[in-house]
Amino acid sequence: MKAVVFYLFLISGFYGFAQMDCILGVGGRDNETITKVFELTEEQQENLKSWSAELKVRNDILKDKAKYLMKKNEESSPEVLLTVSKEYGSIMDSMKRNVRMIDKRLLTSFNKAQYERYVKLCSQLALRPIHINRSVDEN
Repeated sequence: MKAVVFYLFLISGFYGFAQMDCILGVGGRDNETITKVFELTEEQQENLKSWSAELKVRNDILKDKAKYLMKKNEESSPEVLLTVSKEYGSIMDSMKRNVRMIDKRLLTSFNKAQYERYVKLCSQLALRPIHINRSVDEN
């Protein structure tokens, strides 16, 4: 259990959210850990694999955009660099939103016990869980 808490702490710290959201890190290095910790069903595992690939494509496009922006403005004036930094920040924010969106998809597929485990782990780390609407939950 300590390893799981440590894992979630590292993932959350890695993404550096201002108000520390408790992210799962779908698409990261440890999809297998997510599978084991939350005892994902076969269908959830397939979704995890698919959504991880989708996140990679989405964020690779944004990474390329950020690299191009930086390369294009390598020797720009400080005034231009200030504008570029705002654009770069916007790209990074988009990547964070993608991570949260994909995590929320997986969380929506969780049954009650899986989601309660997630909330418990988040509270142990003093992180804010991503809330999902369970009012129309069929699980």
